[in-house]
Amino acid sequence: MANYHIGAIAHKLGLTPDTLRYYEKIGLLPRVSRNPSGIRLYNDKDVSRLKFIQRAQQMNFTLAEIASLLKMREAPQRARKQVRELTAKKLVEVEARVKELRTLQNELQLLINLCTGSKDSCPIIREIDKT
Repeated sequence: MANYHIGAIAHKLGLTPDTLRYYEKIGLLPRVSRNPSGIRLYNDKDVSRLKFIQRAQQMNFTLAEIASLLKMREAPQRARKQVRELTAKKLVEVEARVKELRTLQNELQLLINLCTGSKDSCPIIREIDKT
C-alpha cells in the first residue's frame, strides 16, 4: 500500500493541506498515520475516503451528513434504509433549490427584456434596489 505526504494528496485531490487536517480533526478522516518525524502519511484507503467525501460534497451533502454517510459506508447493507432516507431528503432540498433558481432565471430574463425595451433608463438597478 502506497503512502503519500499531505502535499501530494492535497495536489492530487485539489484540496488544501488545511482541509485535510480539518477533516481529520472533525473525524471525517480517521487519524492519519505519521512517520517518525510526525509527517502525515496517507494511504490508498485514505484517498478513497477523501474521494468519497468530495463526491458527497458535489452532491450537496453537508459535512455532518457526510459523516453519517461514511458510517453507513462501512456496512451498506445494514444502512440501506438510512442512506435512502438521507438521499431522498437531499433530493427534496435540491428540487426546491432548482425551483428557486428557475424563478431567479425567469426574473433575470424579464429584467433583461425590460431593459432592452426601455427607451429611458434600464430598470434593472431600480428592481434590484427594491426592498
